[in-house]
Amino acid sequence: MKGVARRARAALNALGLRWKIAALLAIGCAVVAVAIGILVHQARLEQVSAGARSGATAQLVRVRQLYELTGQVDTDDDAGTDAAIDAPDLPPALRAAALDGRRTTYLDMGADDPVVWAARPVGDHVLSVRESLAEQSAEMAEFDQQLLASGAVVVILAALGGAALASRLSRELRTAAATARRISQGDLDARIDHPRPPGSRPGKDEVAELATAVDTMAASLQQRLEAEQRFTADVAHELRTPLTGLHTAAELLPQSRPTELVRDRVLALRTLTEDLLEVARLDAEVERPDLDTHPLGTLAEGIVQRSGYPVRFAAAHGTDDTLVRTDARRLERIVANLVANARRHGADPVDVRVAGPVVTVSDHGPGFPAHLLKDGPRRFQTGARERGQGTGLGLTIALGQAQAIGARVELRNAEGGGAVASVHLPEA
Repeated sequence: MKGVARRARAALNALGLRWKIAALLAIGCAVVAVAIGILVHQARLEQVSAGARSGATAQLVRVRQLYELTGQVDTDDDAGTDAAIDAPDLPPALRAAALDGRRTTYLDMGADDPVVWAARPVGDHVLSVRESLAEQSAEMAEFDQQLLASGAVVVILAALGGAALASRLSRELRTAAATARRISQGDLDARIDHPRPPGSRPGKDEVAELATAVDTMAASLQQRLEAEQRFTADVAHELRTPLTGLHTAAELLPQSRPTELVRDRVLALRTLTEDLLEVARLDAEVERPDLDTHPLGTLAEGIVQRSGYPVRFAAAHGTDDTLVRTDARRLERIVANLVANARRHGADPVDVRVAGPVVTVSDHGPGFPAHLLKDGPRRFQTGARERGQGTGLGLTIALGQAQAIGARVELRNAEGGGAVASVHLPEA
């Protein structure tokens, strides 16, 4: 029994909300229909039984009167009535009641040949009447079939009505879910805009309340993110002027070890500021790529040579002249950031390989952290064991620039160890 209930729950959980509501409504209507059908069946059966007992008793009175007048027992074959003195097939309970001086009846509707008996004592004998109930039994069978058909029609109509009523609710919930997914993917302008019926009060329409809550959440999230983006851009922009002056002043210092340290830190601050400005522009989606057709093999080889890093470059046979539509400057920024990330957090050798419209940068280090593969790069969090080894902006910029030029960056770890970053470019 538990296994059946478990399988029923599993089957119900596999259905959509619309069909769950329709199924539950149909099950409820079926239970009500069965209960009402049983009550109606019992009432009709009692009515038929009472009529049969009353008819058998009346027939017994008529047969007794005729027996007392003529001494003979009359049998009506046309009506299916048998009257007899001490009938051999008389039910024992009925015989005992008659010999006890009582007039009683006995009804058997469950037998193959349903009958009703009526008996009373006549001297030391028992006078009985037996009537066939085949016609009444057939009538009850037809009545039960009509009940089943009516119940089935009611259940089907209830299921269809439930599906029709639930379809609107399911459609509105799917719209809310689709809008929430668009928001999670970065479309902060997405809204449900559920129309509230005129005159409706809060709390009366749960779907409208959900839509309003999601829209309010999206608006609040959009305001906070835009404020964060403006703050990042404003801070980076305001830092550029003093850093430029600081850089100029550092260049005027006499050559010494402290001077080299100051220049190095100033350069790091300037690089961080430029990265922050770039991230702010990418977040604001104001970047407009200059797309053109380029041979990927030649373009990637030039990028590696200009990077200044000791990187091994290889191109798959026949893919040197694969044409892609991209922005060469932004692609160089992407590949350079991936190579710099591999050099900083991985281990030599670092390989850059071109195969078709894909540029792959791999290293032989510990690989990407699990949280980065699951959630993507986070700003100012690199997963490095030692502090001061990066800001986490390199991968963020690489993914943002890739999105700007219509490319896709895939991050994974190689089976033998090491991080692998693949840039998939649209072919020309």
